[in-house]
Amino acid sequence: MVVGKNKRQPKGGKGGKKKIVDPFTRKDWYDIRAPNFFETVDVGKTLVNRSTGLKSANDSLKGRVVEVSIGDLNKDEENAFRKIKLRVDEVQGKKLLTTFAGMDFTSDKRRSLVRKWHTQIEANVDVKTTDGYLVRLFSIAYTKRRAGQVRKTTYAKSSQIREIRKKMMEIMIREASSCDLKALVAKFSPEVIGREIEKATFYIYPLQNIFIRKAKILKTPKFDAEKLLEMHGDIVDETGVRVGGGTFKEPEIQTEV
Repeated sequence: MVVGKNKRQPKGGKGGKKKIVDPFTRKDWYDIRAPNFFETVDVGKTLVNRSTGLKSANDSLKGRVVEVSIGDLNKDEENAFRKIKLRVDEVQGKKLLTTFAGMDFTSDKRRSLVRKWHTQIEANVDVKTTDGYLVRLFSIAYTKRRAGQVRKTTYAKSSQIREIRKKMMEIMIREASSCDLKALVAKFSPEVIGREIEKATFYIYPLQNIFIRKAKILKTPKFDAEKLLEMHGDIVDETGVRVGGGTFKEPEIQTEV
């Protein structure tokens, strides 16, 4: 091979080696904090490139969505199939303050609910909480065999399905529109709404495995930093100064120095 003819090989016959830099040397770790809706507020950590030039690390962090099992957040293994989505809204020092962004079931839980020879009934509704969050709730239920039933199948009629779906929507609107987001999230784990649906639809057709399987935030109120800090309690920044969570007190005037 003639030196200089190959475009990939520099003249002189020596291949210039590019200096390999570890990409983790220009990254920083940040702590993710969940709102005080949950027992555990320290969710985990995330990486981001340091601020350089016009690229700010805060801009890269804001809007990130993390998925956490409610079993880890509330130390409740029975409800570990629920996945909570948290969105980063504010950066305080090395801490990321998050808000509730949605809830969903794991795929294995959804598949385990399906029953042969039973009717699956689903309903969804858009509802606004008292603190201004527009939430879309998805509910799911399955028909249940009656006591002493001989028939093999447990199918509901179309008219019964329509009536049950109507009841499900009414109860979801009633339960979600009468509380704020924090109270609504608290209703997911003990399945308060599911029990209300079961009571209201028993005379139409017995139901089982009634869940709010998904919640999606469609619209949030205008960003309020004070309200976000209230969700997280007292946050202390890197300098050790408490951010928010208290009222300003005017210092007393000293007559003598």
